[in-house]
Amino acid sequence: MKFMLMLQGTQADYDAMSGNGSPGSPVWTKEDLEGMFQFMQTLNEDLAASGELTEGHGLTEPSQAGLVYAGDGGRPVLSDDPYGVDREVLVGFWVLDCKNFERATEIAARIQGCPVPEGSTNYAVIVRPVQEEPPAS
Repeated sequence: MKFMLMLQGTQADYDAMSGNGSPGSPVWTKEDLEGMFQFMQTLNEDLAASGELTEGHGLTEPSQAGLVYAGDGGRPVLSDDPYGVDREVLVGFWVLDCKNFERATEIAARIQGCPVPEGSTNYAVIVRPVQEEPPAS
């Protein structure tokens, strides 16, 4: 059974990783970053070794994203509205093939142990089953 585990964050979190902290998003040191990257690498290696890792990626900061809307006549329009600057957005994900929901939540709980600087917001890990077949009508 496939599950998507999703991490959320804000632009302020990315800014903090680049040395520009704010309340709830203190500056990350080089050691903080190395600890987080090592944690994620070990997690991904363990998930690959268990055969559960299908795919996973961290995403670029929200300020690099674009919002596309349907404009007049259905033509796509790229919005100049900032994306994710003042709210939580998806910052990374894993697609896992686990035996059940409980196993997926065990992995999510492990992700919660990722080291972050003291005072950082610790966002929940979202666990959602992937719909592999169309819903029955």
